[in-house]
Amino acid sequence: MDRNTELSEFLRSRRARLSPGDAGVSVTNDSPRRVPGLRREELAQLAGVSTDYYTRLEQGRHLNVSETVLDAVARALQLDDTERAYLFELTRPRPRRTVRRRPPRPQRVRPGVHALLRTLDGISPAFVLGRRGDVLASNRLARALIIDFEALPYHERNMARFMFLDEAARSLWPDWETVAAEMVASLRLEAGRHPEDPRLTELVGELTIKSPDFRKWWADHNVREKTHGVKRYHHPVVGDMTLSYENVAIPGDPDQALCMYTVEPGSPSEAALRLLASWTAPPSARSSAPSSDARPSGDRPPTFPPDLTDPPFRTNPSLRTNLPFTPFAPSALFA
Repeated sequence: MDRNTELSEFLRSRRARLSPGDAGVSVTNDSPRRVPGLRREELAQLAGVSTDYYTRLEQGRHLNVSETVLDAVARALQLDDTERAYLFELTRPRPRRTVRRRPPRPQRVRPGVHALLRTLDGISPAFVLGRRGDVLASNRLARALIIDFEALPYHERNMARFMFLDEAARSLWPDWETVAAEMVASLRLEAGRHPEDPRLTELVGELTIKSPDFRKWWADHNVREKTHGVKRYHHPVVGDMTLSYENVAIPGDPDQALCMYTVEPGSPSEAALRLLASWTAPPSARSSAPSSDARPSGDRPPTFPPDLTDPPFRTNPSLRTNLPFTPFAPSALFA
């Protein structure tokens, strides 16, 4: 990504969304407005700089811009904290390259983080996100909730690729447009931090070509830092769930984040998540409880709707309550 071009387009997009009324600029009716939002001269006046200076800044000619000027421009454009940081990132001087830069090394997840993911299994869907939204590691419950990333080729283990290029994603997230637009804004922020990442450039190019939705939202130049929030899921096995998530930076690697999901205690979402955890548990765990009529503990795959005579439903009747579907009764076939 060319930073000068991105700076120019970012400033223009922020200026276009700010109406004169929102900015407190009085407007006369004697001259028609040919552009949406504020004019350059109006923005320059709000920022306390000359129109010529702001024009050069918006054109990407931002040599030696002081923090004072950037602060003034950010206030005039009413940028939020993430957008302000992005503006500063775009204008931050970069050292001139005297040799060709090596491509970034593949990211690795520490054994201790893998152990933490296993500890969370059965309790919380959790996964590790790296640069570009790459899914570097995940526990069994997260793979059951979203998709089995570990079964995909390495270069396809990416949240944005799944979200825009796999039709299953649109039914998995009832609020798909909101979730997908936020993903684009997160990728845009990533591009500002790592403008010379060739794999990020390749990913953006692929999604721009293959997805009209991605192309439209990428042109909006929105940026967003995803640290926490709430997402709704419609899982094909256990139905609807509302999950809260927290993205926690992993110490020692600022480009990795541990994403963990939680549910409201006692809610239908908790019942659905418990059901999903039981349904995806290894055969040894599902048949661990002793019972005189227990089936052999073979590797028979789980079925949907789940057989309520299976462990753990037989040995734990509480799992049968608050199911997000009507259990199938074999006797109904002969009614």
